[in-house]
Amino acid sequence: MDVNILLFDNFETLDVFGPVEILGSVKEYDLHYYSQNGGEIVSAQNATILTKNITSASRDGILVVPGGKGTRVLINDLSFINLLKEYAEQARYCLSICTGSALLAKTGLLDCKKATSNKKAFEWVRSINSHVNWIRRARWVADGKFYTSSGVSAGMDMTLGFIKDRFNRQYAEEIATHIEYIWNSDCTADLFGQLGNY
Repeated sequence: MDVNILLFDNFETLDVFGPVEILGSVKEYDLHYYSQNGGEIVSAQNATILTKNITSASRDGILVVPGGKGTRVLINDLSFINLLKEYAEQARYCLSICTGSALLAKTGLLDCKKATSNKKAFEWVRSINSHVNWIRRARWVADGKFYTSSGVSAGMDMTLGFIKDRFNRQYAEEIATHIEYIWNSDCTADLFGQLGNY
């Protein structure tokens, strides 16, 4: 199955490459990096990634949407939001990390669904769409094909949870052990739930 990672300038690096480390461990998954127009995309930490135009991506796969500073600009870019809606709607699964859930919420695809986001930006994210059932105290939330995580490193916990749901717990634990990562496997255990906004 294709894993289509949708990047944009000023994405948060760990939002992407934490989950990539995990998803790349699954032999059934093929990872691809896309952006709205293709070409070089630069993360908030100045990592440069060469991407293809999203129009060349398969529709039936896993769509990964990171967060980061770039979401503050893209939230008002209707051409990007419409593109995201098109691909998220058709994806078999959609995983968002951090404030990536704000972009998904803007599309309307999270209406009446449970979701979470980065706790330091939680009020901003919640202001984007009041029709989403925002869960403040959650490391990640799964509702149907949509998985949303809290801030940055929580994307790794969510992705391991996704692997557990798609395969089994043992497989997720084997991946976590291989990368020497202590997996917070309880999606409701959120030590950062009370952080304030920035």
